[in-house]
Amino acid sequence: MNSNPRILVTGGAGYLGSILVPTLLARGCSVTAVDNFLYGQTPLLDCCADEKLSIVRGDVRDERLMLPLLKKADVIMPLACLVGAPLCAQKPIEARSINLDAILMLLKNASKSQKFISPTTNSGYGVGQAGVFCTEETPMNPISLYGVLKVELEQALLAAGAVSLRLATVCGVSPRMRLDLLVNDFTYRAVVDRFVVLFEAHFKRNYVHVRDVARAFCHALDNFETMKGQPYNVGLSDANLSKMELCQEIQKQIPDFTVMEAPIGKDPDQRNYIVSNAKIEATGYRTQVSIQRAIAELIKGYQVVRRNQHANV
Repeated sequence: MNSNPRILVTGGAGYLGSILVPTLLARGCSVTAVDNFLYGQTPLLDCCADEKLSIVRGDVRDERLMLPLLKKADVIMPLACLVGAPLCAQKPIEARSINLDAILMLLKNASKSQKFISPTTNSGYGVGQAGVFCTEETPMNPISLYGVLKVELEQALLAAGAVSLRLATVCGVSPRMRLDLLVNDFTYRAVVDRFVVLFEAHFKRNYVHVRDVARAFCHALDNFETMKGQPYNVGLSDANLSKMELCQEIQKQIPDFTVMEAPIGKDPDQRNYIVSNAKIEATGYRTQVSIQRAIAELIKGYQVVRRNQHANV
């Protein structure tokens, strides 16, 4: 790998992109960040002084925009996405065109020498077996359009020799903040409302800090030749937590946070699984930010932000 590769990051001003782009710049990479700045925030302003950064405002579905940018890149990190089941359910046509078709267009037009490192998702596991860790060999069983599109995308990515990073539920503070993610949401409720009502509090899933996700992309960049053509779960191995266990972690830092279990009713999000991250750990990758540190950081962040301008839906 060229020590200073040219990297095309779509969704470069998003929740993950606004952490990843400055991380790549600090490593000496040249970065072109494409984003439509849909949410009206200003996450990349602090990077504008870096001469290695180009910012392109536009739509990743626009071939006339994207193909010239693709030609100049050594590495493509396609982050642009309508993220999460609720948003994809609201906008299914846009979800398919952005989350799948736009990336297939890049794959189709890429040269053999270009490298793709792409986020996919644990959501493809859907509903796991109680007590059984999902590995990269576990059959996919997506239960939302978001998961279905990510699974379909991953098949194309792996066939093209890409690295697919199956991200756990991401958390933590980012310049393009999101409050709809579970840890971020529950911590916000603890800070602002001081209570939450849980539906199906025993449902489990895995979590990972957004900065550790950026580190995973850098790790895949450094180890591309040994990791290519394969999927990797990316999460905190000590954070396969139920919703109730997550709330108990928050209560350790906000003791007057009241947690109530609803005796009836279903969570619209029926994902329930635990995940093994042993495969990527075997390549030398390690997470650095614990769930406890993520919660502490969020508590500070919520002195700054409020919900209205930082939700996805």
